[in-house]
Amino acid sequence: VQLQASGGGLVQAGGSLRLSCVASGRTFRGYHMGWFRQAPGKEREFVAAITWSGSTTDYADAVKGRFTISRDYAKTTVYLQMNSLKPEDTAVYYCAAKDSYYSNFDIWGQGTQVTVSS
Repeated sequence: VQLQASGGGLVQAGGSLRLSCVASGRTFRGYHMGWFRQAPGKEREFVAAITWSGSTTDYADAVKGRFTISRDYAKTTVYLQMNSLKPEDTAVYYCAAKDSYYSNFDIWGQGTQVTVSS
């Protein structure tokens, strides 16, 4: 599967953005999907994940209650709705996929820049 992320941009603190990640190639349905981010000078960190069925989601503590991950099987797309954005959310956001729940994410898309101004 190939991943193409989009939707980043510049937003003021308190604002919202929705990131999209379109999957192409092999069947989208069988993959668990996730979002990660990397801020300047920092390591890449987990943001959110959703199982292949969509029945289970997981979030980093820093984004719980503000971000929502979802997936649309018809559009083979996974979304990250980001509300109440903070300057510390500024980072390059990456979508990722894996075909086993217990394995590491091993398929990565290109990043999309999110910048939150104070």
